[in-house]
Amino acid sequence: MTCNPSFVYSNKFLNYQFHSDHPFNQKRVLLAKELLEDINILTNKDIIEPRKATEEELALFHDLSYIQAVQKASNGEMPEDEGLEYGIGTEDTPIFDGMHDASSYLVGGTLTAIDSVLQGKSDHALNLGGGLHHGFKRKASGFCIYNDGAVAIKYIREKYGLKVLYVDTDAHHGDGVQWAFYDDPNVCTFSIHETGRYLFPGTGNVNERGIKEGHGYSFNIPIDAFTEDESFINLYESALREIVDYFKPDVILTQNGADAHMYDPLTHLCATMETFERIPLLAHELAHQYCNGRWIALGGGGYDMWRVIPRAWAQIWSVMKTGDVQKGNLPPVWQSKWQKESPVTLPEHWHDSKSIVPTIPRKADITEKNEKVLQNALKYAKNIQNNI
Repeated sequence: MTCNPSFVYSNKFLNYQFHSDHPFNQKRVLLAKELLEDINILTNKDIIEPRKATEEELALFHDLSYIQAVQKASNGEMPEDEGLEYGIGTEDTPIFDGMHDASSYLVGGTLTAIDSVLQGKSDHALNLGGGLHHGFKRKASGFCIYNDGAVAIKYIREKYGLKVLYVDTDAHHGDGVQWAFYDDPNVCTFSIHETGRYLFPGTGNVNERGIKEGHGYSFNIPIDAFTEDESFINLYESALREIVDYFKPDVILTQNGADAHMYDPLTHLCATMETFERIPLLAHELAHQYCNGRWIALGGGGYDMWRVIPRAWAQIWSVMKTGDVQKGNLPPVWQSKWQKESPVTLPEHWHDSKSIVPTIPRKADITEKNEKVLQNALKYAKNIQNNI
């Protein structure tokens, strides 16, 4: 299936840079973009420029006092103690010059993607600069200053009045987006992530199901450390098919952090590219089945920016553009250009060899434990459906 997608990009995305040694490096977006250009499935006519989100748009989710604090920090006017109150100036989310504008372009990129799809200009849209899912109403967290996903969902609800399914496959729980809509029955959040027993932010338990009218519209699958492809894909596919059929969304918004890969330095999962090939394929299928193709995809976490992120994120666009994932060898021109800068040997192929995954002695136990988590997570939705 071929579609008419839009790729949101500007070099301004690269301005979101805390410091040279920080693990969050937006050069990942450029690496993925150039990989797609070098295989000739991304051209200038596919690319749309992001706009900068306005203060009014940011305030759809964030407190005005917080936005003003970020603006002060951007100009070097923020006292240290005041910055810490807002979660900025920390080791995870340090202050950098121009942080308000840089963050506003990432949010604006997601809003640009949404308008492109929901105004019928494209079937799907991809903003790899977005996916900053840890930001809170009045506090930065986990490398995230403004939460573009939360702003985007508020924007969809207010401007278009559509039901939104938010799907988060980052290894870290999508806490900021979940809590933003925890009482909203028109927004369903689904996060599959490494259990919070071992990993930031420590939330995302199965029993986090929503409150008040939103009860039953929050789904979490916290998976065990060292989970491999087979278990991850089974959980993702089983859960997402069930949740989509239960919620019947008008539009799907996916956050595509790729830090569940075994090369990622900040997490403890053992996925390979097989997982990141399957994730967009199913999102694409379900968007066409339930939402007339309305699918907006964002970036997210991922801290092996050389070997993992370019391939994983390029596959999202490949699915949007061609209906399938790329196979075979990576383009030599891309490898040659970036190998000079990469501290690790770049991969030669789109797909990973299974040999990169070490033998996990607890594999059977992990798989069984994950299956129980899945059944527990879906129990509420199944009960509702059975009573209809």
